[in-house]
Amino acid sequence: MLHVRSIWNGAISFGLVSIPIKLVNATESHSISFRQIHSEDGGRIRYRKVCELEDREVSQAEIGKGYEDADGTIIPITDEDLSHLPLPTAKTIEIVAFVPADRIDPLQMDAAYYLAAGGAAAAKPYTLLREALKRSQKVAIAKYALRGRERLGMLRVVGDAIALHGLLWPDEVRAPEGLAPDTKVTVNDKELDLADALMDTLGEIDLDDLHDEYREALEEVVAAKAAGEAPPESPEPARGGKVLDLMAALEKSVRDAKESRGERAAGEAQEAQETEEAEAHGEVRRLPARKSARAAPKQAGGKKSTASAAKKTADKKTTAKKSTAAKSAQGAKKSASAKSTATAKSTAKKTPAKKTASRKRTA
Repeated sequence: MLHVRSIWNGAISFGLVSIPIKLVNATESHSISFRQIHSEDGGRIRYRKVCELEDREVSQAEIGKGYEDADGTIIPITDEDLSHLPLPTAKTIEIVAFVPADRIDPLQMDAAYYLAAGGAAAAKPYTLLREALKRSQKVAIAKYALRGRERLGMLRVVGDAIALHGLLWPDEVRAPEGLAPDTKVTVNDKELDLADALMDTLGEIDLDDLHDEYREALEEVVAAKAAGEAPPESPEPARGGKVLDLMAALEKSVRDAKESRGERAAGEAQEAQETEEAEAHGEVRRLPARKSARAAPKQAGGKKSTASAAKKTADKKTTAKKSTAAKSAQGAKKSASAKSTATAKSTAKKTPAKKTASRKRTA
């Protein structure tokens, strides 16, 4: 149950069944609103309700309703006058039909509400209507009165609750005449194929992942101003090249969509996953970055050595890398061995051997 105040109490008329319900707002606005202020001193600008005849501000209790006639005459209308309207929907949501959901034009959709069961007596008929709507896979068309006028509505199941969507009357929806291009245009199959490819690349999205980025940026500006800081600057939009034809625009859109969807990143992630799986089974042994960095200068100095000397040097490198700083005596022994090996070699090989011995002593 939503912890919000009901805005209307009444009943659903379902044939001879009456279901007491409470009307609760199903949506809320998170938009940031601003106050009007005096730019010079920051003072609030307020609207005051003033009577034109007496030229004084009046309270809410003194304000009533009135209908302005064509000649400007005001006809007072009281709440008692409205309570005597011959409307069966004054306190009732009267279901008049059940239709498939696709019969409702989205253009007719208006505000949305939840219908809460009004007490224990409403539990049984409420559940009956909900389950009947589920099994029929239809929506109920209803008429109800709210805020001074009769309205059209649609009842459908949302989770375990019944929702009421306000609908515009059919004559309130304008026909889209004269809005489509009046120029004769031919679209070829290749253009349609590219459009299909773009649609497939963009794919679907979870609507729960969408959020109001403008409101978030506005909150950052407000927070910066409140802290006495400069508001964040917006990044400059990327300037794309001028597209001369529709085909080029479609092809570029497909490429950009693929990149934005991270197909390359997905391929790299898959490759990394396969490598990790191979490592887990002992198939691949990845060398650390430090080893490859140290191997480069030693390979350069070993080009002049024979295959046997290169093998010995590689064995010594491996042994030196596995040793720790705590085993300094063993490292010194290996350094002496390397020194004797370097003495047996030609003078041209002495310099690399000394460098190698120096690195091993350091290790």
